[in-house]
Amino acid sequence: MQLRLSSISKTAYYYEPIPETAENLMYMELIDREYMEKPFYGSRQITAVLKRLGYQVNRKRIIRLMRTMGIEAIFPRKNLSKPSEKREKYPYLLKGIEIHAPDHVWATDITYIPISGGFLHLVAIIDWFTRYVLSWRLSNTMDINFCLEALLEAMSNRVPKIFNSDQGSQFTSKEFQQVLKDHSVQISMDSRGRAFDNIIIERLWRTVKYEEVYIKRYETGLEAFNGLKKYIDFYNEQRPHSSLGGRTPAEIYRKRG
Repeated sequence: MQLRLSSISKTAYYYEPIPETAENLMYMELIDREYMEKPFYGSRQITAVLKRLGYQVNRKRIIRLMRTMGIEAIFPRKNLSKPSEKREKYPYLLKGIEIHAPDHVWATDITYIPISGGFLHLVAIIDWFTRYVLSWRLSNTMDINFCLEALLEAMSNRVPKIFNSDQGSQFTSKEFQQVLKDHSVQISMDSRGRAFDNIIIERLWRTVKYEEVYIKRYETGLEAFNGLKKYIDFYNEQRPHSSLGGRTPAEIYRKRG
């Protein structure tokens, strides 16, 4: 009950580091920084970059670590295999449309958050028009529960017309999609390997990483939670956005009709 009242998930509070070697955790942080700068880089290019920096690492390890982190290069690709699970996929609905108001389009994604001795996964839901972060959760696993918690919190007061995500297993799950269907929300999904389809939340990750995560270097899961909470509150309430005419996301979002 105390965790619920504090909006802290059990996975963040009872966090135990995911077992990776210190060397792999170092590589994961380097991969994350490189990916933030060049999201079109795949495992081959990132391996080459690390080797030029003097690290003796092979591509096989980089591929595994990128999969663990849940990232891949951004480029169109052929669909060479069918998914093993029968999950519903949806077309990308945002191409060419004018997003003209709050709650027209919401978007979500998951990113990697390094901490001392391990790492966490951060999911957020953002209003596309205002850049307002509606909800977020931290987890030490990639299961669906923390994504569902974020979705249910975001939809506790308002619902969007369109909800956009990538084709990750959390967002293609029956449980997640059923919540959207129950509220008559149109489901939109990025094309495979094209994170720029969800560019607004990709920009959020870049901002969070460079203005908070890389600076603080969290020691524990609770420290990560507290730091991210403080920063996201700042991002919503105080940080001006040039795309919003110098106003904050909260100023614009709360003026919705």
